[in-house]
Amino acid sequence: MDREIILETRNIKKTFLIAKGKEIPVLEDINLKIYSNEFVSILGQSGAGKSTLLRIIAGLIEPSEGEVLYKGIPLKKTNAKIAVVFQSFALFPWFTVFENVKIGLSQSELSEEEKDEKVLKVIDLVGLDGFEDAYPRELSGGMRQRVGIARALAVEPELLLMDEPFSALDVLTADNLRGDIIDLWKAGKLPVKAIVLVTHNIEEAVSMSSRAIILSHNPGRLKAEIPLELPYPRDKNSRDFKFLLDKIYTALIKSPEELPFLLAAERYQFLPHAKVGAIAGLIELVHDRGGRIDIYALSSELSMEVDDIFPLIEAAVILGFGEIKEGDFILTDKGKMWAEADTLKKKEIFKEAALRNVQLIRQIMQVISNISKHRVSEEFFIDILKNHFTHEEAWNQLETAIDWGRYSELFVYDYDAGELYLEEPETIDM
Repeated sequence: MDREIILETRNIKKTFLIAKGKEIPVLEDINLKIYSNEFVSILGQSGAGKSTLLRIIAGLIEPSEGEVLYKGIPLKKTNAKIAVVFQSFALFPWFTVFENVKIGLSQSELSEEEKDEKVLKVIDLVGLDGFEDAYPRELSGGMRQRVGIARALAVEPELLLMDEPFSALDVLTADNLRGDIIDLWKAGKLPVKAIVLVTHNIEEAVSMSSRAIILSHNPGRLKAEIPLELPYPRDKNSRDFKFLLDKIYTALIKSPEELPFLLAAERYQFLPHAKVGAIAGLIELVHDRGGRIDIYALSSELSMEVDDIFPLIEAAVILGFGEIKEGDFILTDKGKMWAEADTLKKKEIFKEAALRNVQLIRQIMQVISNISKHRVSEEFFIDILKNHFTHEEAWNQLETAIDWGRYSELFVYDYDAGELYLEEPETIDM
């Protein structure tokens, strides 16, 4: 028997306008289906467009191309049967818990008595019974998020969308709330047919969902779909659980073959936001462990989330210091050499790697070397980068390149003047 398709996206593309009327793609060619009775997690690195995709699915923003179908009908605006829970609690501080939840029913045609009955029902469902008259300032972070969830459930949606709803909570509170939601979901007590969760926490995805959708980044594209078919409750220490964690880690981190150092003119190399000191710390830690380490184990040991550790690993791969294989991060010979070198030799090795593998650093060196005064304003490079990235991301890219270039003594950066320059002009072999 065919499963009911609750929602479908067809060829979704989303672009945002940047400098000089140029558009930058955030999402491209997104085709996915959300079925009845499934809990889907959407994962991806920063810049993958996870939250943008969720807002398109919710009808909050329109795609630049393609369409969203809700139960086969094009979704042109928000739909009462699709509810969203955001990362921020978004509660009205002057309203009580009861009043905040009831706002979700403000457009309903139900009588006031029927609305009150529904509100009390969902307040009890999410474990807030007894706090109906409390104000948000009286509640903990976890309880405030429960109010947000109750407000979403009050309209009895068929599709519940959650945008990193646990990320603002402490570890124990978040784990408790996740467990309660799964218990309600598996017991059939939630008035929803499907749930979509945007998260950067891989363990969270494997703990809760039945399918993981992996997005690439810059721009976001569907990269992989991984079934998570484990019985509930899920044992985080089990072999099967750890296998799925490794599988998602491997899917999220691009292989060296997927990380071209020189991209076509219309695609500019994306530099992960990683400082040299952090990259060095990663390389040295892995070297001390024999040159190879399970990425999930490393993440747990360092208490780092996906968005924290992936840039370091990707930077190491770009520089040629490491590679990814079967969910493990493995040092290359160059990476081992860098870990073992003294301070001056480290700079030489990094300098060679940056010139060989980093498009922006090569470009900076070519420009500075060929200008008579060997000094160039940072705005010159920002103007180039804004043809490929948003204004904010253009600065992030340049800041990363400056950090790498200064460390390797390729060039100097004058913060006050906003200029990059050669301290001792020399011919760079590129």
